[in-house]
Amino acid sequence: RLETLTDEIPGIPWGIEQLPTGEILVTERGGGLFLVNNDKELTEVSGVPAVASQGQGGLLDVLIHPDFENNALVYLSYSRINPDNGSERTTAVARGRLEGNNLVDVENVFTALPYLNSSHHYGSRLVFDNNGYLYVSVGDRGNRDAYPQDLSNAHGKIHRIHDDGQIPTDNPFYNTAGAVNSIFTYGTRNPQGMTLHPETGALWEGEHGPQGGDEI
Repeated sequence: RLETLTDEIPGIPWGIEQLPTGEILVTERGGGLFLVNNDKELTEVSGVPAVASQGQGGLLDVLIHPDFENNALVYLSYSRINPDNGSERTTAVARGRLEGNNLVDVENVFTALPYLNSSHHYGSRLVFDNNGYLYVSVGDRGNRDAYPQDLSNAHGKIHRIHDDGQIPTDNPFYNTAGAVNSIFTYGTRNPQGMTLHPETGALWEGEHGPQGGDEI
């Protein structure tokens, strides 16, 4: 059974997350976050960080904290402009508390470094596992032959962090000299699908290949 909840979201809807109330948060790649209530009414949420809506970038995934009913935390992945160089962008993750139709106390908890002059392959899916770790997918930003296999940069990787952005000390490269210590896996091209296996809790990831060659 197919039911239209709303056809009023402008631009390109990208991420979707259901709240415990049944209401739905939807990101629009141009930079808008929308709440669709149970009466199918659409309201824009304020407080979203400024995004670089260029190429494949913009406001991307949305995810609520596992303890959302108590802390009201919402996580957003987005393409962020380098504050020191307006031509460079990267994948970043911000979180804020949802109060009505407003995000408040918004802060960045993850930034994939370095910033690059590229407008595609941001990755950006967000998943919490059963132990409360947050996983962030980051694409290769268009340079699949250099970044994904190099542990000194954050691109072409899946990252694992705590819900506040701190780095787990048991990450596989936490004590590796020169490595970005948030890296959980590396060697990905443009990972835009992630989910947990419903029985094992294992993280599954899907990524785009060039003109075919997609992988899980």
